[in-house]
Amino acid sequence: MDYYSTQITKLIEELSKLPGVGSKSAQRLAFHIINMPQEQVEHLAGAITSAKANIRYCRECFTMTDQEVCPICSSGRRDHKTIMVVENTRDLAAYEKTGKYEGVYHVLHGAISPMLGIGPGDIRLKELMQRLQGDVQEVIIATNSSLEGETTAMYISKLVKPTGIRVSRIASGVPVGGDLEYIDEVTLLRALEGRVEL
Repeated sequence: MDYYSTQITKLIEELSKLPGVGSKSAQRLAFHIINMPQEQVEHLAGAITSAKANIRYCRECFTMTDQEVCPICSSGRRDHKTIMVVENTRDLAAYEKTGKYEGVYHVLHGAISPMLGIGPGDIRLKELMQRLQGDVQEVIIATNSSLEGETTAMYISKLVKPTGIRVSRIASGVPVGGDLEYIDEVTLLRALEGRVEL
């Protein structure tokens, strides 16, 4: 038996498809949206539609942006000779919150996972190697401390070392199995400062 009208049930179902949103949270969000002023609802819907239509990958680092080149890659203040390799845009954002890293990034959009059928060709490794043809002095590998993250780090290290470019890995301080996006800025900063050469 449905407790709500078809429209409310449909809204709850759609919201519950979002990651981390269970049925109770979806109900709370649905009723909050329904009770919002019409103008706010239109702004929310417009922001979602606009983001979906206009967000693309930066042609240099592959983070998500609404421009051809993201603000980090286009900044003259950043050290373009140091590239930090991260698994996703959320990890990039976590490091940016520290306010201390001055290099640029490379977003892989995943990690090598034979169990899930994700190989080196399924993430942005080819693009990373193309970037290393330029004037790059160090590659900092900041993948997660999971089995997939460690596998990816070792694979990248084996690819990059023959080029003569320094390869380092973020230090411990980041718990094993932890996702970078959930770790506080101080821990991330200590991990960055204590990185070791591979």
